[in-house]
Amino acid sequence: MSNLKTTVAGVEFKNPIIAASGTFGFGREYNKFYDVGKLGGICSKGLTLEPRLGNDPVRIAETPSGILNSVGLQNPGVEAFIRDELPFMRSLGTVVIANAAGSSEADYVRIAEILSETDVDMIELNISCPNVKAGGMAFGVEPDGVLAVTRAVRKVCKKPLIIKLTPNVSNIAANALAAQNGGADAISLINTVAAMAVNYKTRKPILKAGHGGLSGAAVKPIALRMVHECYKAVNIPIIGMGGIMRGEDVCEFMLCGAAAVQVGSANIFDPFASLSIVNELTNIAESDKIDRITSLIGGLNVE
Repeated sequence: MSNLKTTVAGVEFKNPIIAASGTFGFGREYNKFYDVGKLGGICSKGLTLEPRLGNDPVRIAETPSGILNSVGLQNPGVEAFIRDELPFMRSLGTVVIANAAGSSEADYVRIAEILSETDVDMIELNISCPNVKAGGMAFGVEPDGVLAVTRAVRKVCKKPLIIKLTPNVSNIAANALAAQNGGADAISLINTVAAMAVNYKTRKPILKAGHGGLSGAAVKPIALRMVHECYKAVNIPIIGMGGIMRGEDVCEFMLCGAAAVQVGSANIFDPFASLSIVNELTNIAESDKIDRITSLIGGLNVE
């Protein structure tokens, strides 16, 4: 049997497949279809200090090979998560990652303090959120912003800290390096790509918010390139995501430098997607005689 175990920032995963934030809720619905404990991990819905209802509909739009979303971080708030959802997630027997979001540096610091006192395994910071003190520009757009929020959270965070990077930047490697210099234990990428959809008949945007984030198979080539650029720039682990639909996609991301991956949009149109990818990866490792799946990490031949 091939060994599918991987390690990110000292945390061991039984396999490299993690259900991505915002596409898997807290695992309850999917666990009705299969044993979610068979996945390497689950990343929670994005959590804020206070409950959020999210954006008005329409919040989801289909596009060729992808999905646009503008959900607006709908979530029950961090305290309700700890009380109502975390015990269930812990019962599944897989790695639990809490995704944290905020509108100010103080928000991120406070939510990291709160989550550090729980039994989540890791904390992932969603720094694609608009910084209200910077005119709405996302924390993760400029290296200085990435460095500042990472450094501030690192001072209080007692858990392994993952910084989730936005692709809507001029130099993703510079932002990855800023996260590392700020004290991140790992980075994850890519978040969704800024995009919009238009209804010709109504002559209006389809999404109520006007624009949103593109995910799905359409963004995979962008994600692979950015993961590879970051792998060359930093020496902390990378969790890759963006358009992962099958086992071979996982291998491609690992060759580009990812130690693990997150599966997002695939879960939305196929509730069994993440489990299927685990099974496909198992078959690939067996058929290609890959003793340890981690042997693929960074193995891309670019000559």
